[in-house]
Amino acid sequence: MELKLEYDKSLYGKEHVAGPFTVTEEMIRAFAKATGDLNPVYTDEAQSKALGYEKLVAPPTMCTMFVRQVKLPDIKLNFGKNRFHAGQRVSVRKIIEAGDELTASSHLKEVYPKTGRSGTMVFIVWETTFTNQNGDVVADVQESFATRE
Repeated sequence: MELKLEYDKSLYGKEHVAGPFTVTEEMIRAFAKATGDLNPVYTDEAQSKALGYEKLVAPPTMCTMFVRQVKLPDIKLNFGKNRFHAGQRVSVRKIIEAGDELTASSHLKEVYPKTGRSGTMVFIVWETTFTNQNGDVVADVQESFATRE
């Protein structure tokens, strides 16, 4: 039997924007420390410059700390009572440096059911694209949320 999902399909194609977010040296160092990635390129501006960058470089996943700033609507899914974070994937497209101004734009990517040993779950996938002050895409973050009965 195929599960008929009811949710607000009008959300496909709608962008939800947030920002700009200013990336500071302090943020970069704090994020590197919090994630345990103490590569000198993320903590020492001289190391970043020695590698040819103009300023302190941010860890590739730093944009994930801004993804929650995008206000996403309820899709009004008619399935399940328990919703939880089911995963995140970051596709880095360009280096983020101190001083960059990032803007986030999120959209509903897909909603689909999946049945496994523990029963049926429905996955809601949002994709957020981050651009810098020059209009360059620096990263795409795909987040999945699962709902189960």
